[in-house]
Amino acid sequence: MKITVLGSGTSQGIPVIACDCEVCRSLDYRDKRLRVSIHIEVAGKSLVIDTGPDFRQQMLRERIKQVDAVLYTHQHKDHTAGMDDLRSYNFIQNKDIPIYARKEVIVQLQQEFSYIFVPKEKKYPGVLSVETFEIYNESFWVEGIKILPIEVLHYRLPVFGFRIGDFAYITDVNYIAEAELQKLKGVRHLILGALQRETHISHYSLEQAIEVIGKIKPEKAYLTHLSHRMGLHAEVEKELPEGIFLAYDGLQIVLP
Repeated sequence: MKITVLGSGTSQGIPVIACDCEVCRSLDYRDKRLRVSIHIEVAGKSLVIDTGPDFRQQMLRERIKQVDAVLYTHQHKDHTAGMDDLRSYNFIQNKDIPIYARKEVIVQLQQEFSYIFVPKEKKYPGVLSVETFEIYNESFWVEGIKILPIEVLHYRLPVFGFRIGDFAYITDVNYIAEAELQKLKGVRHLILGALQRETHISHYSLEQAIEVIGKIKPEKAYLTHLSHRMGLHAEVEKELPEGIFLAYDGLQIVLP
């Protein structure tokens, strides 16, 4: 399995528009963060988790020529806004793109992209075609790959993280119940959201994320959904405990 971090930034990305802080002015490529998303290659299949506003740019950068399915964590715009750009894969693969999400997410996608969700005989030529699959807090299969949802809270909004084998991805989160933490036992590599150093109403802070990682005990953990208030990548990494790193755009994680 190979995981590629397509984007590691929070909803505004980094640099933030009109901001002159040292992080937004940094010349370190690791401080340039598009909105969060990952790509997973496993068992010969190509999966994407979330299609944010930067989806097109991310696919071009990584030269990803196949998407077998998309999994959505939740319905916020920084995770869904790029869905329309999946249409290139319609043409390449000559089929509908399967998307997997909880009911509330599918409903919101149907509202935001209403022109996509019309009967095929009424569709404008070239519009994206998708096939939706409603998922619940129980394991499901995508192209022969077992996916285990991890239900967390993003303030009061339920959000799905996903575990595939020895890897787990959890982005927008500020609470994980004990029963859901148990689903993460034995995970070797974890990507977990941590917005900034200060506490936040709907995201883990750096300290809180490190505490949760200590409970899960993966071999390696990477922090994502980072804001410019977290600080410079090179400086923050010096402070992190052994085995914990900041994710960055383009990072690749390979599991045997």
